[in-house]
Amino acid sequence: MRILINQKEQDFILCNNFKTRFLGLMGKKNIQDIYVFPHCNSIHTFFMREPIDVVLLKKDGTVIKTIENLKPWRMIIPQKNVYWIIELPKKTLKTKELQFFL
Repeated sequence: MRILINQKEQDFILCNNFKTRFLGLMGKKNIQDIYVFPHCNSIHTFFMREPIDVVLLKKDGTVIKTIENLKPWRMIIPQKNVYWIIELPKKTLKTKELQFFL
């Protein structure tokens, strides 16, 4: 997967093992990293310190839904046809141009 923000390729953390999936962004302040969760159709923001932006994608990379400013202690219940979930720093969706390539 490639993620472009304002036409610049971005590094991201691929959460594909138990530890990275379990910890994710919990407890982090000043979030600047991008987290990508494959084989994932729901998330929670329990124990997070700040809001995040979230993108839900199909297996082929088609965007199904975007959520801006998802606050801590919220949950996105399992969504049909979602394969990838991308967690972004807050205000990324509002202020930047995003592109996803598989």
